[in-house]
Amino acid sequence: MSSPIEVAIIGGGPAGLMAAEVLAAAGRTVTVFDAKPSVGRKFLLAGKGGLNLTHAEPFDPFVGRFGERAARVEPLLRGFDADALRAWAAGLGVETFVGTSGRVFPTDLKAAPLLRAWLHRLRAGGVKFAMRHRWTGWADDGALRFDTPDGERLVRPRATLLALGGASWPQLGSDGAWAPWLQARGVDIAPLRPANCGFDVGPTAAHAGSPGWSERFAGEFAGQPVKPAALEADGFAQRPGEFVITATGIEGSLVYAASAALREQIARDGTATLHLDLLPQLTPERVLAEVKHPRGSRSLSSHLKSRLHLSPLKLGLLHELLTREQMLDAATLAGALKRLPLTLHAPRPVAEAISTAGGVRFEALTDGLMLRTMPGVFCAGEMLDWEAPTGGYLLTASMASGRAAAQGLQAWLAGVG
Repeated sequence: MSSPIEVAIIGGGPAGLMAAEVLAAAGRTVTVFDAKPSVGRKFLLAGKGGLNLTHAEPFDPFVGRFGERAARVEPLLRGFDADALRAWAAGLGVETFVGTSGRVFPTDLKAAPLLRAWLHRLRAGGVKFAMRHRWTGWADDGALRFDTPDGERLVRPRATLLALGGASWPQLGSDGAWAPWLQARGVDIAPLRPANCGFDVGPTAAHAGSPGWSERFAGEFAGQPVKPAALEADGFAQRPGEFVITATGIEGSLVYAASAALREQIARDGTATLHLDLLPQLTPERVLAEVKHPRGSRSLSSHLKSRLHLSPLKLGLLHELLTREQMLDAATLAGALKRLPLTLHAPRPVAEAISTAGGVRFEALTDGLMLRTMPGVFCAGEMLDWEAPTGGYLLTASMASGRAAAQGLQAWLAGVG
């Protein structure tokens, strides 16, 4: 069947909802379509550990987090930056605070109250929602095609805004299925790749036959955090933090921060080697002195626990990554404690990643975020070709892009009459 709709927004995440808010306020009739029974599912998942809305660092370093795409993202953030997002949340009755890391959270740390207030305001503004509508591309005549519980539905809006997400967490609705449909219509798309992701380790001294931890190490330590630590990699300056051992490798905030550099090195060279400082609070000279301290009848492990307060996990890492000969050489061991090499074999699949790199290239879009090859079709959110570390950056930029795309769509409709 066919339905006349002025503006169709496909995707009920933060970018799509922000676009709906802007367009409804401009007097447009808006329908948000989503494949799931309810909107904002990834938004709610992100809030399970405390909803990180944005980051309080100054504007220039904030924009710099987007790396090669910083120049493209900057105009979007100038229209809706971290302060604007906090003011917007306050307008929904949600106050925020800045954590010790500079990250910004709702005072109750929860996502659900904010989303409920937002949806109430959108519905009060006339926004309609069509749930369980899975977009399947365009019909031959240009109509939007949706699979619904009642069969196929064709929609012919005056304008369309796509906010379909990337390809991470596909069970929540962002599966990247849109990429070939846009490519078939001449849209230039960078391949979707994992961002803010974990990695599988390569062969280790304790498990030289194939990639991965030894069974003993994985069985004992998977799921445990390594802290304090610091990480350095090609293209990633040393940074302190913590990470987590997984059954096959490593993940966690420190790894996510370096994930773009590590992923690109693996793509270029086949593997990536990072270096870990397991004792960032101590100087190399102090570490060497403690390792060389006479240990008498104590075992090496007991000596390192006593002199350097090494945890069983850090000791396990040493035994996993160093040979027996290296462990018994004081200078080599001390050097490894401050710069332990770890070779990574591959990033984890994009479906497991927190976010996605790649997507619709900005060169395929006008300044108003309209597809150059498809007049009247706009794009926003994580389906754009950008990436940034965790910390509220992507959420802020997604909402900023939804706002900018909506403004571009409104101007386009005004221009075509």
